[in-house]
Amino acid sequence: MFEKPNVVISKCIEHGHCRYDGSMITSEFVAELKDHVNFLPLCPEMAIGLPSPRESLRLVLANDEIKLLSYINGTDMTAAMEEYSRRISKAISEFQPDGFLLKSRSPSCGTKDVKVYADIGKAPPLNRKSPGIFGRDMLVLFSDYLIEDEGRLLNFTIREHFYTVIFTLADFRRVRGTNGIKNLIDFHSRNKYLFMAYSQAGLKKLGQIVAGHGKVPPGEVFSEYEKKLREVMMRKPSCGQYINVMLHLFGYFKKDISEKEKAYFLDLLELYRNRRIPQSSIMSVLSAWGARFDRQYLNEQTVFNAFPRELATVADSGKAR
Repeated sequence: MFEKPNVVISKCIEHGHCRYDGSMITSEFVAELKDHVNFLPLCPEMAIGLPSPRESLRLVLANDEIKLLSYINGTDMTAAMEEYSRRISKAISEFQPDGFLLKSRSPSCGTKDVKVYADIGKAPPLNRKSPGIFGRDMLVLFSDYLIEDEGRLLNFTIREHFYTVIFTLADFRRVRGTNGIKNLIDFHSRNKYLFMAYSQAGLKKLGQIVAGHGKVPPGEVFSEYEKKLREVMMRKPSCGQYINVMLHLFGYFKKDISEKEKAYFLDLLELYRNRRIPQSSIMSVLSAWGARFDRQYLNEQTVFNAFPRELATVADSGKAR
């Protein structure tokens, strides 16, 4: 059983008709997540007193500052939105989020790709993009958390990275709640090859934190471990990093499999290197060998199953974004 991640989400994504035009965004991936995730839905625009439907907002560059203004009347909502960000940050912290999923291109919630205009009304967009005001504040206030937008989750590798991070952090949150060093050692052991895929240097540092647990109180060990864990998992692993892990795992079976099986595996590796197949295709072979040769240590590794299989899908937008 997987621990349910806590995810802050823009309420307009599958959780409420609260957009400027009274609509709700449908998302297949968010709908599938509902049974597996604890969501905290937020609508910053309604939280600062705006109705739905309402006059739409936009980002406007004025005197070298980006402002959040209403489209027609030019009412400045910047200060109200910034005040809301500060106010809601306490509730978000108490929620103990494992990640954020915000509305893409929203002047409030967007994380990076929001259009910026020269003025209100029919003024054309400028040749620049920016985070929305609430999205920008979350990126600052929760800088060591994974903050994504729903548009990017249409990309296969970004989506798998997001799922991997939130479920791994949720499991760590569970382990931290026990305050048991033995549980932390078990967590670190089960995630060895997953962490290796993200960062070999990071894996080594996490191991050092666990190994030195006897010198400091458990609370400090967990705090230091969590800080490094978030840093390690923030950046999506490259193809080369996963190949390194695959070769490490392959080493456990080299003496047990036939020459044809070795050749088949290496052929798969080249297909993955050339982005012809997903990494899960190779991990499935390695996992099957682990079961076949009863490698219990490997069978427990989260790198083979980092999130619920019901969420796994090869659907892809084709955009790296």
